[in-house]
Amino acid sequence: MIPEVQVLALAGLLQAVQYVLVSVAANRELGPAKTLSPRDPQRLGKPLEEQASVGTGRLFRALNNHFEGLILFTIAVVALVLSDKTMGLTAALAWVYLGARILYMPAYYFGWVPWRSLIWGVGWLATVLMIILALL
Repeated sequence: MIPEVQVLALAGLLQAVQYVLVSVAANRELGPAKTLSPRDPQRLGKPLEEQASVGTGRLFRALNNHFEGLILFTIAVVALVLSDKTMGLTAALAWVYLGARILYMPAYYFGWVPWRSLIWGVGWLATVLMIILALL
């Protein structure tokens, strides 16, 4: 398996880990009556994320942020693989992306300012550079 695809698979597993972290925290705080419900706004009053503690709310937002980042990263990997433009640099950038995503979770949870935004920027820049390299 080429490194870029391997990192994409690992990023998918990271997403699964984030799901577990959010689910466990939300179920502990809010209870299964809310988390297993259809989450109708008229019943709950506001989204679960807004009912959770600060930390659990941050886990929700970090998970949603990873969805956004993973979409762009997947585009980068697919573009590189289909255009046969993978190389050492694109593999290194993929690992940088994954490292940034791993660091982003505790940075968001613990409110590391401005580090959370800088870590996010590193992952985003690595992804954008991968897309640019696929186009060259």
